[in-house]
Amino acid sequence: MRFELRFEPRFKLRIKHITANLILRVRTMTSSIACDARDATPGPDKAQLRRALLATRQAIDPAHRRNWDAELGKRVIAWASGWGLAYPDGTLGVYWPIRGEPDLQPAYAELTARGMRLALPVVIDVDSPLRFVGWSPGEAMVKDGFGVAIPASYVTVIPQALLIPCVGFNRNKIRLGYGGGFYDRTLAPLARPQTVGIAYSCALAEFDGAAHDIALDAVITEAMSL
Repeated sequence: MRFELRFEPRFKLRIKHITANLILRVRTMTSSIACDARDATPGPDKAQLRRALLATRQAIDPAHRRNWDAELGKRVIAWASGWGLAYPDGTLGVYWPIRGEPDLQPAYAELTARGMRLALPVVIDVDSPLRFVGWSPGEAMVKDGFGVAIPASYVTVIPQALLIPCVGFNRNKIRLGYGGGFYDRTLAPLARPQTVGIAYSCALAEFDGAAHDIALDAVITEAMSL
């Protein structure tokens, strides 16, 4: 597998040299969306790329991050508004930000105020697809066994579209995740929801997808859309 990280000059991120020996100080999670323990396509290059992208994301300047989150939120609202016209009774699966993922909570509040139904993913077990639970901003949340926030109420829904956080992505809209395979299993059925990857532009990388990889329908960042 070949890969190359590309950063736009305007970001001006001061990122220290990242090597294959980089160690992320993150608790190992064996049954969580944020799991690195298993990988549907194991290999040192993919693991190295994932570590580099995660380190890059964690190194984003807080001021840049706030600005990028705000711009991403505007772009997501614009996309979701168009999607909602085609699916007025649809449910949009969103995510709760972890490990430096773009924080779209203000956008979620705006979409809910406009009458859109939202849902958050819940991990059932390590080998199962994600289950989605209806949720609105402000509703009670609890933490699962791995510290990830999930709705306290447990009303299962089937979303017609998903916002999926990406550790990385390429120009073919192939997503690189944490390696647990949860979204791969969720999207495996033929009748799958529309998928929109969410990432910062610095997550764009060159890498080869695996045979089982399912391309996203779109990718939205703070600076571009695919």
